[in-house]
Amino acid sequence: MTRTPSPTAAYWRGFRQALPFMLVIVPFGLLFGVAGTEAGFNLAEVMGFSILVIAGASQFTAVQLMTDNAPVVMVLLTSLAVNLRMAMYSAALSPHLGAATPWQKVLTSYFMVDQTYALAAQDYEIRPEQTMTEKLAFYAGACTPICPQWYVSTWLGAVLGEAIPPAFALDFAVPITFLAMLAPMLRTLAHLAAAAVSVGVALALAFLPSGTGLLVAAACAMFTGAQVEIWIQRRKA
Repeated sequence: MTRTPSPTAAYWRGFRQALPFMLVIVPFGLLFGVAGTEAGFNLAEVMGFSILVIAGASQFTAVQLMTDNAPVVMVLLTSLAVNLRMAMYSAALSPHLGAATPWQKVLTSYFMVDQTYALAAQDYEIRPEQTMTEKLAFYAGACTPICPQWYVSTWLGAVLGEAIPPAFALDFAVPITFLAMLAPMLRTLAHLAAAAVSVGVALALAFLPSGTGLLVAAACAMFTGAQVEIWIQRRKA
């Protein structure tokens, strides 16, 4: 029996799966809005960060460096280093979305954040039979609750500023976000080995500046995961 493609079902599936991330996206955005205004940026500058960059970790890094009067080149290079994980995300999704049109690729890359990547990578692996239209529809659905909320929560944080009580502890959003993304993806021995190596190397190299240790940890984790996968395939053979 031939399966009937359903982009609408794919869109709403992505939308529903992304909804829980609003619990962390909103406080994360509020936190950046507050941090930006406290650093001396006006509303347009704070919103420019979230709309043009749409990458929380590199935004916080850039604001901190600019507050410390770091050279522009250093701000750009460090922010780029923090955001290099997006290149790995793109490579991982390329087998699924590589045949998309140029404009579809532009929009996909713009809205690629940690949460949309994690949801898309998991869905595409579970449902490899999907058409390109369904895959893009799922991706759009995953973006809908996440990206607009990032803009809105940043605006609220910038406008409300110090009116948000410290007792809210908005900084909890960052670690919770990544834990929520990673936990469902640790399904094989290769995944677990890569995660363990990345944690160990990142902690061991935490003293390195500008997030360099994270980049080394990511490279070591990818190598470990690939080697474990090769080892498993050889044992099966």
